[in-house]
Amino acid sequence: MGSPNDQAVLQAIFNPDSPFGDVIGLDLDEAKKEEDEDGAFPQAQLEQAKALELQGVRAAEAGDLHTALERFSRAIGLLPERASAYNNRAQARRLQGDVAGALEDLERAVTLSRGRGRAACQSFVQRGLLARLQGRDDDARRDFEQAAQLGSPFARRQLVLLNPYAALCNRMLADMMGQLRAPTNGR
Repeated sequence: MGSPNDQAVLQAIFNPDSPFGDVIGLDLDEAKKEEDEDGAFPQAQLEQAKALELQGVRAAEAGDLHTALERFSRAIGLLPERASAYNNRAQARRLQGDVAGALEDLERAVTLSRGRGRAACQSFVQRGLLARLQGRDDDARRDFEQAAQLGSPFARRQLVLLNPYAALCNRMLADMMGQLRAPTNGR
């Protein structure tokens, strides 16, 4: 399934050892920003939505994507203006192979977060990864640039991998090393 980098990219976003919905390397300040963002919602619904998301995360980590999707959709139903559940549902949809549905949820999360804070950072990283896996490198670069500006070290690493000059240099270096190891006959 794809190149080793594609697999590493998928592993980074769907790492079973990290909490579902977490992007590795987000700064702690970003979690504080999420708390600030959540301040706009009524406390009772917010607690209920977070509880549903947590149930969805646990179901997804256990491999029960049907339950996970149902919980994330219920959380969205409770607070349709909160971006977090859309990010989580996007991951579950992606794991089910529903890339179009995942992208739809990520678009909504970007819009709701207004491109700011932890939810936006996660949306941009996820959308960038999906673009990368679909071979849409320019779209991926744009999303990773946005996520990098929001403080994602993961997105910064992806930008280095997407740099065409770095790729060209690596290819040239590999070719030179290959020639050094196996000199051509007769020269």
